[in-house]
Amino acid sequence: MSTSNIINPALFFADDNLIGDKVEKSVRRMKDLKGIFQDEAAFLQIQEEKLVYEVSSFLPVKEGTPGGLYFGITYLYPGKVGDEYFMTKGHFHANIDRAEFYWGLKGEGMLIFMDEQRKVWAERMFPGSLHYIPGGIAHRVANTGNQMLSFGACWPSDAGHNYEEIAQNGFACRLVDRNGVPNLI
Repeated sequence: MSTSNIINPALFFADDNLIGDKVEKSVRRMKDLKGIFQDEAAFLQIQEEKLVYEVSSFLPVKEGTPGGLYFGITYLYPGKVGDEYFMTKGHFHANIDRAEFYWGLKGEGMLIFMDEQRKVWAERMFPGSLHYIPGGIAHRVANTGNQMLSFGACWPSDAGHNYEEIAQNGFACRLVDRNGVPNLI
């Protein structure tokens, strides 16, 4: 006769908080986003230590492991630099063919996509929205609301992040506030 054990999971999320022994947290402050926003004068007016977003991640396997999955929640604060909304750095995946899922938990925002030919489009993010990000597509998120935007993500552990491409060339369009309405320009 064999015995089986019933155990509690190692990872929880309550409301939109990721909880677990192996949850890693990282932060991005204004100083980490130099060169992302177009209005350099407005950027310099904001304290460099201002918190723009935080990420809680569960990375159960070594990065680069084929067949593994990572899980995370991003917390993007409201705000603007000039007329651009606070946003994440944005990236392609280092393994360019890797896809990813995002889903809205709280707040309002836009998921901005850019393909390798630099065509840009966006999808509204809100609680319950689900977004598939195909391989070969750069992506970043902007908070278009007045409260914290939080969203979940699940991606392959061998996807990697290519931030350099976006740091050097940016996105082909910017998401700006025009009379209270987000517009890609």
